[in-house]
Amino acid sequence: MAEIINLRQARKAKARAAEDAKAEENRIAFGRPKKAKTLQQRRKALEIDRHEGHRLERGEPDPDSSP
Repeated sequence: MAEIINLRQARKAKARAAEDAKAEENRIAFGRPKKAKTLQQRRKALEIDRHEGHRLERGEPDPDSSP
């Protein structure tokens, strides 16, 4: 036989699970001290600068020269 479930309880359990997931995301995003946030921002900026520093510069193609 099939198991009988209470739809109201199932709906509430699903809503609780969604709220818990949202709360976990917020704890990760907003639950860090300012020092940790600034440190991460500095590291990311340094990483981007290093990455951009390895970029090869290519000159603009001359419109007068034909291929």
